[in-house]
Amino acid sequence: MQIKKRNWTIFERNDICIDMYKGKKIIQPPFLQAGDKVALVSPAYWVPQEALQQAAETIKGWGLQPVIGPHTNNLNVNAYAGTADERAADLRWALEDDTIKAVFCSRGGYGSIHLLNRIPVECYQQHPKWLIGHGDITMLLYAIAYAGVMCIHGPMAFQIAASQEPATTIIRNILFGTLPQYRIPSSPYNRCGHAEGILVGGNLSCYSAVAGTKIHLATKHDIILFIEEMEESLHDIDRLFYMLRLQYDFECVKGIIFGSFTSIKYDLQYGSVEQMLISHLHDYDIPVCCGFPVGSDSCIPLIEGAPCSLDVMSDHVELTFNIKGGVKPYEADMSIPRLIKD
Repeated sequence: MQIKKRNWTIFERNDICIDMYKGKKIIQPPFLQAGDKVALVSPAYWVPQEALQQAAETIKGWGLQPVIGPHTNNLNVNAYAGTADERAADLRWALEDDTIKAVFCSRGGYGSIHLLNRIPVECYQQHPKWLIGHGDITMLLYAIAYAGVMCIHGPMAFQIAASQEPATTIIRNILFGTLPQYRIPSSPYNRCGHAEGILVGGNLSCYSAVAGTKIHLATKHDIILFIEEMEESLHDIDRLFYMLRLQYDFECVKGIIFGSFTSIKYDLQYGSVEQMLISHLHDYDIPVCCGFPVGSDSCIPLIEGAPCSLDVMSDHVELTFNIKGGVKPYEADMSIPRLIKD
């Protein structure tokens, strides 16, 4: 079946959707059904098995079958969930087992970068399924989007175990086929306008580390870029964002979403993180949304690699995912950054 929508066309092949956005192929993994298997893996830092078991119980309550990666309890150098090869083996197992329909990452921290050269692009393309995570997992999400497969910047296993809301309910809805249509209040730092593109981004420190490398999306698509950060100073955020501008082809950025900036050290004389970042965009006529509640504290799910529409208006902002699925409006609160002053 073929469905046409403005700049994109959706083709359905069996249970996999293939979106053609401006002539580029994007694979939408199939939604889940009751009884499907869901893997829990740890691509970066180690988490206690109790947290994975608690997350597994929550997922089981959704009518799904959780399975835990075999190396997740292999504490390596007192930090990682196994060696880089063991963590890569768990992720490949979860991807290549076609009875597994989605993959939750347990937590971020550090270590996902070790897997980028260990998981071939073809692995994501040949076994499309929803992978969920944020923070350090940003690197894997970008690699998956680069492969042309959608994934989810959303809550991880330890947050599912704690039933963090509203992220837990929204991610469950997405996995079963109901997409959020977000609406948030306006911010005085916003720039009004309409933009369409592929949604990519995540943690600024992680994203700026891979942007401009051989894993590079900008030459393929117009994009909507979103970023968030935590526990960095204003001058570090300034450097990372400016470095991103230098590395990235900003002509492909058609709109920007600034998420939450949590526990930031306020070491420059700006009124807010947003005010500082906006100062780097004076020569770009693109819509900008500030205060979107996505980040370490309020990680409402965003579908990376998906064609989306960003509408920044004077009184509110709307973000719509233009892919197959039902739609449920969700009105979100503004995220309030916590700034630490010396």
